[in-house]
Amino acid sequence: MSSTSKHTILIVAGGRGTRMGGPQPKQFLELAGRPVLMHTLEAFDRWDASARLIVVLPEDQIDTWKRLCEAHAFGRIHRVVAGGETRFHSVQNGLGAVASNGLIAVHDGVRPLVAPSIIAACFAAAADGGAAVPVVPVVESVREVDADGGSRPVDRTRLCVVQTPQVFRADVLRAAYCLPYDPRFTDDASVVEASGVAVRLVPGNRENIKLTTPMDLLLAEQLMRRE
Repeated sequence: MSSTSKHTILIVAGGRGTRMGGPQPKQFLELAGRPVLMHTLEAFDRWDASARLIVVLPEDQIDTWKRLCEAHAFGRIHRVVAGGETRFHSVQNGLGAVASNGLIAVHDGVRPLVAPSIIAACFAAAADGGAAVPVVPVVESVREVDADGGSRPVDRTRLCVVQTPQVFRADVLRAAYCLPYDPRFTDDASVVEASGVAVRLVPGNRENIKLTTPMDLLLAEQLMRRE
């Protein structure tokens, strides 16, 4: 890709890693010898080495990240922005650092195994329709639980699991994030849909797991070794 790339990537890494069971934020945990977050940035670098990368971190973790970059001689140019109280507010802060138009991807900092082909497919779909997210089918049986503890089966063929990167035209994403915060906003697609814009679904890659538990980290290690 050319050095005049119009691709901007917001990598949101605000997790505290409580479900990992340790004191270190999960985006800084070691994976194949380096912090998870470095692998995530490099996944986008492999797709477009000229893309603008913006990392959104809790303010109290920024110095730690800078020290890790120095310790690992991590030289990929990127901008660091302090996050907010919730993911919604962190994305708002990240958008404040984006001066250009074009397309913007928002990606979880702890999804280091996204495939370049999936990134490209999401950008292509967003360029055409304004908003796109990668999804994978639900493969296990699913039940809906009632407030009283009862449950019923759900047709899994009508369900899918949403991943990132979620990609949007800059004007679409900026307009959506002018909405007031709602706790029902679980991802960027839900914010954009609340603004009245339809979201296209793109087939994702199942290896693009979100590292949340120690088992996820072990699985990611194995997948990286295979690659």
